[in-house]
Amino acid sequence: MSAATAAPALATSALHALTDPFAQTLMQRALLEVLLLAAVGGTLGCWIVLGGLSYGAESLAHGMFPGLVLAALAGVPLLLGGAAGILVAALAVGVATRSGRSGLGRPGRIGRDDATAVVVTTLFGLGALLALSPAAPLGVQTLLFGDVLGTTPGDLLAGAALVAAVLVALWLAHPRLLAAGFDRPAARGLGISPALVDALLLTLLALAVLVAVQGLGNLLAVAVLVAPAAAARLLTRRLAPMMALAVLLGALAGLGGLYLSYYASVAAGAAIALLLVGVYLVARVVAASGIRKGPAVPAG
Repeated sequence: MSAATAAPALATSALHALTDPFAQTLMQRALLEVLLLAAVGGTLGCWIVLGGLSYGAESLAHGMFPGLVLAALAGVPLLLGGAAGILVAALAVGVATRSGRSGLGRPGRIGRDDATAVVVTTLFGLGALLALSPAAPLGVQTLLFGDVLGTTPGDLLAGAALVAAVLVALWLAHPRLLAAGFDRPAARGLGISPALVDALLLTLLALAVLVAVQGLGNLLAVAVLVAPAAAARLLTRRLAPMMALAVLLGALAGLGGLYLSYYASVAAGAAIALLLVGVYLVARVVAASGIRKGPAVPAG
């Protein structure tokens, strides 16, 4: 084969390699799900990282696990089970925080992080016990690692509705989020309650986790909400570029994960999470080279 004919043949082969995976309907739906996750993970994830709520994101994902398992066993939508699981986890954390003891036997309150750790560990263990019991259907175990390739049209519609609600809420609350993020004492002087802003972020975080857990599972959902934003923060100091870059990185990692799943025959959710971590590690290397410039974004 001459060089003149080899180049077009190589280009055609590369084009087929890029397009063949998405000739299947299930891969097309998985791609749409990945793009939804990138959109919500990139935008909301920036506020999660800046506000120091990454632990809260992981706690919500793990705390909702029993609700997801019970929903799967009962044959009801996972969104309902996840929402119920989050509500139970939040109430349990509140009760544990208020009813604890601290100091040398003196009555008091244990820290919120301590209460959260105890409650989440208990709930996740309960969910694992239900999911891994011999009587549980085989499909229940996929709740741990997700099944983005099993995304249904109903999942896409529900996910799109939740993502739209989160993005609209972020847009409407943007001035308050900025005020509370830059200077919490000054925000109070402007009549903005940082506590209410935190409550809003946690509520939106719960909605985002409900979207992410369907595709990436209970163990991997937090990756798409934290890793792209954390990587973007290493590469830029301005909020708007940070959000745009986080969305782009999330989309690229999701797309790459689908290709890896297709050609290497590995789990799609795990492949996406692996690439998200890889994106963050690359960002750390780039940031260490001193490329990042511009004014700093608020740290929370």
